[in-house]
Parts: sequence; C-alpha cells; structure tokens
Amino acid sequence: MAERNVSSIKVISRKSLIFFFTMTTVLFLMSWFYVLRSTGSPSFVDHNLLPNSKILSTFDGSKSDSRLQNQNVEESSLGNRAILVDSVNVDESGKAKKNRENEKSKTNYRKCRRNDKFVLKVFMYDLPLEFHFGLMDWKGSGSSVWPDIRTEIPRYPGGLNLQHSIEFWLTLDLLASEIPQALKPGSAIRVRNSSEADIIFVPFFSSLSYNRYSKTNPHEKKSRNKILQEKLVEHLTAQEEWKRSGGKDHLILAHHPNSMLDARMKLWPATFILSDFGRYPPNIANVEKDVIAPYKHVIGSYVDDASTFDSRLTLLYFQGAIYRKDGGLARQELFYLLKDEKDVHFSFGSVQKGGIQKATEGMRSSKFCLNIAGDTPSSNRLFDAIASHCVPVIISDAIELPYEDVLDYSEFCIFVRTSDAIKENFLINFIRSIDKDEWTRMWNKLKEVEHLFKFQFPSKEGDAVQMIWQAVARKVPAIRLKLNKFTRFSRSPSSADKGLKSIPVPKNFW
Repeated sequence: MAERNVSSIKVISRKSLIFFFTMTTVLFLMSWFYVLRSTGSPSFVDHNLLPNSKILSTFDGSKSDSRLQNQNVEESSLGNRAILVDSVNVDESGKAKKNRENEKSKTNYRKCRRNDKFVLKVFMYDLPLEFHFGLMDWKGSGSSVWPDIRTEIPRYPGGLNLQHSIEFWLTLDLLASEIPQALKPGSAIRVRNSSEADIIFVPFFSSLSYNRYSKTNPHEKKSRNKILQEKLVEHLTAQEEWKRSGGKDHLILAHHPNSMLDARMKLWPATFILSDFGRYPPNIANVEKDVIAPYKHVIGSYVDDASTFDSRLTLLYFQGAIYRKDGGLARQELFYLLKDEKDVHFSFGSVQKGGIQKATEGMRSSKFCLNIAGDTPSSNRLFDAIASHCVPVIISDAIELPYEDVLDYSEFCIFVRTSDAIKENFLINFIRSIDKDEWTRMWNKLKEVEHLFKFQFPSKEGDAVQMIWQAVARKVPAIRLKLNKFTRFSRSPSSADKGLKSIPVPKNFW
C-alpha cells in the first residue's frame, strides 16, 4: 500500500512539473510578444497584409518651392533638346549591376517611394504612333513608338492647343519614371506587367486629335479624329486587360470638351480625365467615377509679384467671348450690368493680335478676375487668373474643380451664384465690400497654391502632373471595390449551365 502511495505522488509531481513548465513557457512567449509589439518591431509589421497600401498615400500637404521659374507659351511646348539625364552616378559592383538588371522593375519601385509607401503603379499601352506623338508629326526612329526623352522631346503645338495638353505631360512623366537614377517626384511609375498595375493608362492624345484633325476634308467621308476613335475602341476592347475588367480599371484622357465624342459612349466604364462634365450625361461621366484636371494656363506665371491692393488699379477684369449659348448667357447679362463701371474692364478678347499679352497685363493689374460659365462650366480663364495672382470670382453654378477633395478653393476664390450675380448692382457692390486685408490674404494664398496648377517637364513635387496622379490614386480604392464585387461569381457555375435567368447589372452600378 505504501509503495502505491509513493508511486501516485511521483505521477502527480511529474504532471505538476510539466504543467508548471508549460505555463512558464507560454507566459514567457506572451511577454516577449507584447514587448516587441509595444516597441513597434519591424518583424511584426507585414505591409503585405494591406493590399495596394501605396494608394493610401494620396496627398502630400507640404509646400513646394514657391520660387518657380517663369514658363511662357513658347517654353511650355518644349523643343527637341536633352532635358532629362541620369543625375546620379553610382559606383556599382559586378553583383550590384547584375541584381539591377535582374530586378529592374523592383529597383524602380524603390527609387520612387514617398513616405516609405509605393506610389501609383500604371500600365501604359504601347499604342501605335498615330494615337499619340504621331499627332504632333513626330516620326520616331527604329521600332520604338516612344521618343527617347533623355535626348529628344517632341514639340507640342502652341496657342490654345496648350490648354488641353495634359495628355502630353502625363505621358512624358510615365516615360521618365523608367529612366534609372533620374531625379523625379514619382507619384506614378510605369510597370510592364498589367496584373501589377493599379490603373491601365490609354495614351491617346484625344484633345490634340480633336483640335487638329476633327475637320473632314472634301475627299474624305470621315475625319482623321473620328477614324482614330473607331480604331481605339476596336483595339482596346480586344485587349485582355479590357476584357478582364470591362474597362473599369482603365484611364482615358478626354480633357477637351469635344474630344472622344464618338468613343465616349462605348468606353465610359473607364475613368475619364476631364475639364468638366458640361457635355456628358451623368451616367457616362460624374464626379464619383472620374477626375477633373486643370487647364494649362496660357498666361505665364507671375514671378516676383510685388504688387499690392493699391497698385492693382482695376477692380474687376474680364476679357473673352461675351455672347455664348446655354450656361454662358450670364456673360452678356453681366456685360450690360458692368460695362459702364469706371474701375471695371469687361470687353471682348481673343488670342489673336496680341490677345495673350493684353490679358497678361490686364490680369496682373487687376484685383479680381471674373470667371463666368461659357458654353461649358469651366474655362482656362480661371487658371490664368491664378497664375496672375488675380483673385478669381467664379460665376458658374455647375463647375467642378481640380482636386477639390483636398483643396479649399474658398480660401483664394470668390463664389457667386449666377442668379445673384445678374441682379442689378449685386455683384459690383459685393466686390467693393471686400477690403484690403481680406484681398491681401487671398492674394498671398494664390501665391502659395499656384504651383498646384503648373504643368512642366520634368515634373516637380506638388505640380499639376503630380496632383493629377494623386487624384487618380484616390479613385483606385473605389474602382477596386466595385471590380471585386463585380467578379464575385466569376468562378461559380454560370446561370446558363443551370438554366437560370441572368441578373442584369443595375444602371447606376458605376
């Protein structure tokens, strides 16, 4: 009996020791887990758990260099010259060179990080020349459809063509993103594998196509612009990338209000980059789906502006087409209300016969500049006013503004409802009521934000090119959400196999 008791005690003691050892080990591991977690150990941060976390870094509130160089119309169109070269010399070992060759795309990603997050990844179709630089009469050399931008920049047509030239600047920026060691802001980078991309970029210079080739020659049945749109639709809808998403992850530029008139109804699932929604039905283009981009101002930036409230002698300035249709009827109403005011300049004007120079002088010597709706809600006049530091007075009820989700325009613009503006004496009395201190505050704010609307190459941090890419990035989560919902049943047996009637996609799905 005593032996059995001793044996039982040994078993109990052994179990106790195992239990004690197990609990001690568990507590030890748990304590280390919490210590490492509280100190933010990198080993516990798995960025891969956040798919496409790069798009969460959407807006950098830091100010760019306010001392921007003046860029007039001739400079902005760019000539054939070496403009982007490798700016960093790296002494690489043989192993480093081999790694760079084998992992080129990964290396480019590392070079273009901001705040330790990846930027927008863009797959760009290698469309034939006739869709982009060929529209500028650039011939190219060899089999490449793209210019070597380290040595040659095709010249973009000047004049009013420049207003809608965003297609040119965005394409150049993507091409520049592939140049090793080049210093660039990197809000977007080109990738060669479409499955890695956040967005699929369609490099069709649609605004230039409309401006230069929308007229039909006497011996032709169709204009070149219309033919190119038909070719584009046929080409895109045949691509695997388009078939995979129905075009929902594609990015198409149609900044001129009349560009893509024939193709827009067929390509509307894509995200459009537009100047406004004036000529689009809401089911084809809307603020939820698409991106509004600024015009390129044709008036040069006002460098070293030392003007004051008192030195700008004109109170209110407008020069442009006065008699317009549709939403632009307010222009002629305001003309008759304001034409006799002694400190108001309200007259007809165009780019002909030194019109740009006259507008430059007029805006820079005025306190406020009118931006009134014309045939469409927006116009380049707003961005000319910003470049001139002339406080914009916006009379356009349906206007949509670039990057307004991150930029408060009321800090440097005056908004007046059209119904109020055309009341007798309402507008002039309201403008006269804005005192010197309030105007000076808005004038200073204009100088702070003007770089956000500047197109240039190479692009710089916080300029129009980078701001547009960031605006596109802010659309990507919604695109991905809807696309994922759309493909929920892609691997399920089809309804046809079960004899079921298919369920239509709601009209307002996009």
